[in-house]
Amino acid sequence: MPGISVITPVFQSQDLLGRCVKSVREQTFSDWELILIDDGSTDNSPALCDRFAASDNRIRAFHQPRNSGVSAARNRGLLEARGEYVVFLDADDAYIPQTLETLWNLRLRSGAQTAGCAICHVTPLGRERVELLLPEGFYSRLDIQEKIIAPLFGERLKAPIFNGYSVRYLFSLARIRELDLNFKGAYLEDDLFVLEYFSGADSLAVTEQPLYYYIQNPQSATRHYMPNIMSVLTEYMDRKAELAEKYNLDQTCPNWRDNSNWANLFIAVANEYAHGNSKTMREREIEIQALCSRPEMAGAIERLKPEGMGRNKQIVAFLIRKRWFSALTLLYRLKNRI
Repeated sequence: MPGISVITPVFQSQDLLGRCVKSVREQTFSDWELILIDDGSTDNSPALCDRFAASDNRIRAFHQPRNSGVSAARNRGLLEARGEYVVFLDADDAYIPQTLETLWNLRLRSGAQTAGCAICHVTPLGRERVELLLPEGFYSRLDIQEKIIAPLFGERLKAPIFNGYSVRYLFSLARIRELDLNFKGAYLEDDLFVLEYFSGADSLAVTEQPLYYYIQNPQSATRHYMPNIMSVLTEYMDRKAELAEKYNLDQTCPNWRDNSNWANLFIAVANEYAHGNSKTMREREIEIQALCSRPEMAGAIERLKPEGMGRNKQIVAFLIRKRWFSALTLLYRLKNRI
């Protein structure tokens, strides 16, 4: 029984997987297993997974016959995991050598149920930006409700946005299985997983040290047009409503629906002007008008005036509230160089 199970979904990752696996093998903490879940890759990724597994008995490879998405791959990893604790590592990202040791000792010394760290974002040009989870320290259950649950569930507009990255935590596998917790959906699945986990978590220890290198991949699915974005966002809101009822979150964040619908509207508008959308500018503009006329969006636009956001979002919100959709189209044409 290893101390930590590292779960890595793999899809079309032949050029990046080696760096990812190398970062695990170089850990100063040696009591780990690496679970590679090949999610129906058609490149050389399946063979690479098998090769890594054959070269190190701490690495296990599993193959799914078709691409089912990152949620299904992570869920398979959770089923196969044998560790006391679990972490998630994407195939295009990497650890520093002390990542697992630091998280393990942080949890051990503090007595916390979970440990978390800062993330270092790395652009394709090599520029680095550190994003803290929270100030370093120990967080009780009440602290978690205030510092994680409230911003992750209810406040999705004011900068800085609290991001629900699952890759920044050392999770208790027993707790995950006790809650029968898994990932759902192809987008924002991290937010929901982290939200539910911490809705019942007792404690968290945090370091400000960036232990996870989030390497921006221009080919990431979230950087291209998603034709089914509204069905994805609708499913996301349905899941949030379920969690609100299950964990009585409405009292903590009474205005969460309007706040979240505004956040979803920003996502949907940006998606409409993303590269890969074959619609004409006029068709996109008509689609944005239709989005803003949906009852849940129209209600949020009428009831809530977003505040505390960055300058770009403030401009987008102003144009939406004024229903100046032609100006909105011009803004995104200039921003995205369409």
